[in-house]
Amino acid sequence: MKMSKLNVGVIGSGNIGSDLLVKITRSQHLECKIFCGRNLESPGMQFAQQKEVNVSDRSIDALIEQTDLDIIFDATSAETHFENLSKLESTGALIIDMTPAKTGFLCVPDINLEEAVKERNVNMITCGGQASVPIALAICKGLQDLPKYIETISTIASLSAGTGTRDSLDEYIKTTQLALKKFSGVKNTKALINLNPATPPINMSTTVMVETEETHLTQVTIEVQKCVDRLQRYIPGIHIKVHPVYDDRRSAVVTTIGVTGMGDYLPSYAGNLDIINCAGIMVAESYAKSRNNEDI
Repeated sequence: MKMSKLNVGVIGSGNIGSDLLVKITRSQHLECKIFCGRNLESPGMQFAQQKEVNVSDRSIDALIEQTDLDIIFDATSAETHFENLSKLESTGALIIDMTPAKTGFLCVPDINLEEAVKERNVNMITCGGQASVPIALAICKGLQDLPKYIETISTIASLSAGTGTRDSLDEYIKTTQLALKKFSGVKNTKALINLNPATPPINMSTTVMVETEETHLTQVTIEVQKCVDRLQRYIPGIHIKVHPVYDDRRSAVVTTIGVTGMGDYLPSYAGNLDIINCAGIMVAESYAKSRNNEDI
């Protein structure tokens, strides 16, 4: 028997929202009922209109008037999400927050997907968080003792960072650090982001450094590879750029993960859009499956 698709609304017509729209239209479990922004002439809104999606420039007001939504993706900014949260919650839909507002259940699908689909407000942390948290956790799993410090830096092409991302950089750092602490159990963490203006644009990469006195990396390397293999189930372009090495200067394990985007909205350099949007779609589709009594 063919299962019905869940109705989806998207608020935020920037880079993340526009890339997300393509992934929704490709899904066998989701259907975009409305795509909301503030300016019908913006690139994202024009992009959505070309795909013959129902659009509105009335932002949150148009979204909450769409009474048949099962899932809402908020792809605005942390500040806007705070402002809209009560209205979003009043819809009764599952809220999947693509901003670093951290008002909802922090989710990394590789770690806590089954718990996330039982919540009503799920936060997808940040693109850097989706890359660094599972890798940091894998490194910790391969060590005998819990490390005292984790540091991560994500580098993304400047062209891939829209207004919402730029307006939320402080929240990006705080939310990524919070997620690193929560999932790894390491109290001292630091997260950084670098918007690289290089031409041609560089692909997204995330470096994770874990301070430890343990120099034997066999088990760490195994755990990191297993982690990336799992992540590739829903993030096709993620890969290991630099396998775990031991840096004697910092007494730390260091590894670098790369993400090649699928080019759904921006070219393949924008892997930062893919990694968070693929994670968000994973939550939405798993929620849809749970509603239809399918295995997640």
